[in-house]
Order: sequence, then structure tokens, then C-alpha cells
Amino acid sequence: MSKRQVMLTFTPETSAEPIIYNIGQQFNIVTNIRQADASEDWGWIVVEFEGKDQDIEAGIDWVTSKGVRVDLISEETIKS
Repeated sequence: MSKRQVMLTFTPETSAEPIIYNIGQQFNIVTNIRQADASEDWGWIVVEFEGKDQDIEAGIDWVTSKGVRVDLISEETIKS
């Protein structure tokens, strides 16, 4: 299992969709919001993703395809 902490930056076009909920459901990723600043139109969220490497990568690719900017903050591998 791996954990990655990323910053998601939203624009007015991307702020209405439940991105964090959807990534958890569609890619079997546990999400943990660590910090956020958001309004109706824009915002950023630091979120920790936990799951299999390939699921996290697929989830990040999907989020990027939705127009959300993704910046990697940290990454760690957890032995399970």
C-alpha cells in the first residue's frame, strides 16, 4: 500500500463536481483531507490518498483529465 499527499487546485469549472468522493469510490482509494481553502468558485485541497500504487496513479490521471491541477507533496510506501 502507498500513501501520497497531493494538492488539488480547482477552478470555477471544476469546483462543482464531487472529485474527492468520486476518486475514492471509482478507484478504491482512501482519502483524507489534510488542509483546504475553498470558496464557491475556486480552491485548493491537500488530500492524502492511500491505496495500491496503480489505483492512485489511475485516480490522479482521472482527476487531471477533469481539469483539476494536481501537485505531489509527499509519497510513502506502507508495508501491509
